[in-house]
Amino acid sequence: MSLLTEFPKMGRTDLRDFKKGIDESFRNFTREYGEAIENFFDPLLYFLVWLEKLFLNTPWPIILFVIATLVYLGSSSIKLTLGAILAFLTIGYLDMWDDTMATLAIISVATIVCISIGIPLGILMARSQRTQMIITPILDVMQTIPSFVYLIPVVMLLGIGKVPGLLAVCIYAIPPIVRLTNLGIRLVDKDVMEASEAFGANYRQKLIGVQIPLALPNIFAGVNQTIMMALSMVVIASMIGVKGLGVPVLRAISNQYLALGIMNGLAIVVLAILFDRVSQQFGRRLQAHTESSK
Repeated sequence: MSLLTEFPKMGRTDLRDFKKGIDESFRNFTREYGEAIENFFDPLLYFLVWLEKLFLNTPWPIILFVIATLVYLGSSSIKLTLGAILAFLTIGYLDMWDDTMATLAIISVATIVCISIGIPLGILMARSQRTQMIITPILDVMQTIPSFVYLIPVVMLLGIGKVPGLLAVCIYAIPPIVRLTNLGIRLVDKDVMEASEAFGANYRQKLIGVQIPLALPNIFAGVNQTIMMALSMVVIASMIGVKGLGVPVLRAISNQYLALGIMNGLAIVVLAILFDRVSQQFGRRLQAHTESSK
């Protein structure tokens, strides 16, 4: 009976020592390499700060014109373009313009980072079954682990600020574009690939000239989902120093300001709907163009 009672105590002691060992090892790693890692991300920080200042300092009519032009080019819809103009005019009237511009800046940079990393990773997964077996469990963890959990090592490593928030957004938002790039390339018709080989195309020519163009609808669906997931992280990222619409929402939660929370929450919803509709319309046009060119 004494053995049965002592064994759980020994197990708990070993577990505590194991946890302490992990904490101490990570602290030592942070002290040793934290500054070097911060310096590595300095160009990303400078770009984010520059883009945020550009959005904030540019006169609002110019920003509105650029947004309307991009919406129309992406969707070819006058109704959606007018809706975007009306939505941003309302955001400005309700004094949420600066926070919205800061949110647009971090979402834009996060999307660029996710595309730059996610598409090459998806191509690697499509090219190698072994690479897919390695990366898929990592993507599963990134999608399922609570966002507050991976905020802990990011904050311990880089502190509070824009870069930790940006990294947290990217970690949460990158899996869809990786998965859908992989899926899109794997779904390319084998007969088309055999025909390109018959014409003497090498791997690079097949990838750039055949696979990626045919996989563009799936890839763009991944971009759409990445943007949506990045927007969903705005409030959580505000907890570690990221400016934007998440800051007033967090303040509203802390101080029970109902109107402030609802208005800024609706602004996030408006951005999400706008990005979603434009990217969906653009994806449909890509799909139609791909099918007509077959």
